[in-house]
Amino acid sequence: MTRNVGMTLERCIVEEQAKFPEAQGILTGLLSQIALAGKIIYSKVNKAGLADILGLTGKMNIQGEEVQKLDEFANITIRNCLDHGGYLCAMASEEMNGAFMIPDRFPAGDYALVYDPLDGSSNIDVNVSIGTIFSIFRKRSNSKRGEPSDCVQKGDEQVASGYIIYGSSVMLVYTTGNGVIGFTLDPQIGEFFLSHPQIRIPPKGKIYSINEGNSSHWTEETERYVAYVKSEDKETDRPYSGRYIGSLVADFHRNLLKGGIFLYPGDKRSPSGKLRLLYECSPLAYIVEQAGGAASTGHERIMAVEPKTLHQRSPLLIGSKGDVELAEEFYQGKR
Repeated sequence: MTRNVGMTLERCIVEEQAKFPEAQGILTGLLSQIALAGKIIYSKVNKAGLADILGLTGKMNIQGEEVQKLDEFANITIRNCLDHGGYLCAMASEEMNGAFMIPDRFPAGDYALVYDPLDGSSNIDVNVSIGTIFSIFRKRSNSKRGEPSDCVQKGDEQVASGYIIYGSSVMLVYTTGNGVIGFTLDPQIGEFFLSHPQIRIPPKGKIYSINEGNSSHWTEETERYVAYVKSEDKETDRPYSGRYIGSLVADFHRNLLKGGIFLYPGDKRSPSGKLRLLYECSPLAYIVEQAGGAASTGHERIMAVEPKTLHQRSPLLIGSKGDVELAEEFYQGKR
């Protein structure tokens, strides 16, 4: 797909905003600052082998995971790009114990941002694609400056979500509820240009993505589903090809463009799943649904799950609608 020359991210957002007379430009500002944060993060990712930014900080995050230096840098960069513009009342990320409320010295806005600053960070040291995932909600509390609860909302309440993937090229993909569009960074100019004006995921794919290193802990439902997609049947276009990068945003991005399904189901060790509902599952679920796909826990739409805590985990089946619906049949005991 050729680039729409001159259609920058900012221009595209402004033109979309003009279709809604009641719009106040808040999302325009938010998305522009998120894009700026992405450029800053990429500048470090791009020099990861040269700058002192690889390795661990020696700290543990709320998830009990060792914090990578780039994780911490990305988290602080996003917070610093968005804490003073008057757009937000609160922010939350998987690298922070609780919600970050906008300091009193800055104006507070009517939106909340939740984000995974650097998804796939365990792959940083081996030069695998990683990314930033974000989700935006309207403030629902009555407090003038918001409450931590404004960050804890179900996926159906999102007003925008997206991700920035740092790979062979840098792409920003987002939705505001009117389809999914993608922009590619021109590093010489330092600007995101429209490259994917209307992303639609194929209704069915031939790729399954799952960490088969966990197979000894799989439930019977997962075992039967994976055995099914790996078995040969010309009538149903099987077997599927196994593709697993181990970076959610990279695996999702490939399947969004090519079709297929990504699975990180609950298993015998973690029945509630491993991925974070607010920072990973819900934002990508909004995108995939807007692109014509589906996202499920195996029993329920991800977008309908009501979160109870900031760091709640969830099983995730996400991708082409036909593939997700088929997988649900296995998890619901229909196959």
